[in-house]
Amino acid sequence: MSALDHSYAVVLAGGGGTRLWPKSRNKNPKQFLKLVADKTMIQEASNRITKIIPWNRVIVVTNKLYEQEVKEQLPDVPALNIIAEPKRRDTALAMLVGSLYAKSLDPDAVIVNVASDHTLTNEKEYVRVMKAAIKTAAENEHLVTVGIIPTTPSTGFGYIKIGEHIQKLNQGLSLFKVDSFTEKPNKATAGAFISTGKYFWNANMYVWSAKSICAAFEKHMPKMYTLTRELSQKSAQKFHKALPEIYKQAENISIDYAISEKADNLVLIPGDFGWNDVGNWRVVYDLGTKDLSGNVVISESEKALALSIEAHNNLMHTNGRLIAIIGVDDLVIIDTDEILMIAPKNRSQEVRKLVDRLEQEGREEYL
Repeated sequence: MSALDHSYAVVLAGGGGTRLWPKSRNKNPKQFLKLVADKTMIQEASNRITKIIPWNRVIVVTNKLYEQEVKEQLPDVPALNIIAEPKRRDTALAMLVGSLYAKSLDPDAVIVNVASDHTLTNEKEYVRVMKAAIKTAAENEHLVTVGIIPTTPSTGFGYIKIGEHIQKLNQGLSLFKVDSFTEKPNKATAGAFISTGKYFWNANMYVWSAKSICAAFEKHMPKMYTLTRELSQKSAQKFHKALPEIYKQAENISIDYAISEKADNLVLIPGDFGWNDVGNWRVVYDLGTKDLSGNVVISESEKALALSIEAHNNLMHTNGRLIAIIGVDDLVIIDTDEILMIAPKNRSQEVRKLVDRLEQEGREEYL
């Protein structure tokens, strides 16, 4: 049997997506929305990975609030493969629990961690790179990350610096040792990084064998490892029943801080397939289909109702009502049942400030 026969996908779908408020909210975060395609983001991500891994080996880790939504949007995923987290505990525990579930099904499992809210434009290249990552993880004790070749000096992503070149892989891909991580540098630093050719965007795309990731947690996160290690020996039903007690005690920490920045067996394969994490409304505009005036109109329904006169380069997200604009440029206009938000497009990253204000004022009904 090949490595692909032991491959499993862990789709991470528990986040809240507050940077795309007010459309993305606690009750319906961005992974369940149609923002850049005819399908929702989680459907796009899951369909993409099933070009490599069959539906019966797709595992979804989500918040218990979204369990039913996942079942409705991904009917081909077996119900027992949907892991409902009792509490949000960041990516370290989510990825470990998903990997342990795969290990309970197959001790030789190789796990591909898939974000449910990212997009890409070159699916064929993505498949090629992920197959190479699966083969590398299966044949070695490496923890593999796919680093995105940066196209701009973005300050919104973390950066991974590569060290020595380890080997050439099939079809011209290369494998590098990871040297270091840098969290969201300023623009000048990001530009300097890119100019060296040794830095890649950190997209949290990890591929590893169940054995390797368990060894990494045992070494670097021993408390979390001890808390979870028996999960892989349980039946699927008992696996799910054991989670509430584990989540009560587990640390809230990202995979980068827990494992990646500490591991000495982390390697990187460069990826160039038009990746984007759709982190704010400006990105949604950039990815959208524009009319002759540069306006983008999107809607969850079949009809996108908008009327514009002498207005340019705006993003309008309609909600069944007509949005009509005259003589305005470069705006983001998001209409929902309860909220209308309008902001300059170049300040769309500041949406988080509105969410913070609502949290401070205790206006939970709008979050």
